[in-house]
Amino acid sequence: MLIPSIDLMGGKIVQLVQGEKKKLEFDNFGYWIERFSQYPVVQLIDLDAARGTGNNRSLVKQIVSQLPCQVGGGIRTDETAQELLSFGARKVIIGSALMTDGRINREHARLLAEKLPKTALMFALDSRGGRVAIDGWRKQTTVTAFDMIRDLEPFCESFLYTHIDTEGLMGGIPMEAVHAIRRATERHLVVAGGITEQEEIDNLDALGIDAVVGMALYSGKILG
Repeated sequence: MLIPSIDLMGGKIVQLVQGEKKKLEFDNFGYWIERFSQYPVVQLIDLDAARGTGNNRSLVKQIVSQLPCQVGGGIRTDETAQELLSFGARKVIIGSALMTDGRINREHARLLAEKLPKTALMFALDSRGGRVAIDGWRKQTTVTAFDMIRDLEPFCESFLYTHIDTEGLMGGIPMEAVHAIRRATERHLVVAGGITEQEEIDNLDALGIDAVVGMALYSGKILG
């Protein structure tokens, strides 16, 4: 399944390369909301909240009222997660909050699983150079995606694996990395990171994996 991505920064929809350089920017929200309304789910990420530089909460609230969304970016407490679910989010994506002082925080994951519907929890595995990056991908840890899966699998229904090294580059996602993640967990798996061709989406679908697509949709490479 193809999942369109809406990334918010500074009150606009943006597309970044490897989470750093802004390449595309849009403020015609109505057009993209209408265009993505045909999809069963849309991924909505508040990049400002993820980086701790503000938030786009009013836009998030507006979009989740119009589209079925899995929402991420700066969700560090169960209260914030509950609020987003009350807005209409189908799932909340938790990443940096699962790490404390560079280590996996199983207790926080357990707390989230106790306070929230397990079906609504998606844990993020944001990987650069084989190691998990947090705080809007700006801080590298020594933890691997496989470490995260091993420790956190009991507490969530889904994992979102993002291959930061290829994100936004329009060169495809390395399937060997995807296969390794698929072998590591039986949980529902969503992947992102440079997916550019319909053939990739079909290959991922055959593995039971959903594909998040951003740059290829906004640039017209994939006609959604």
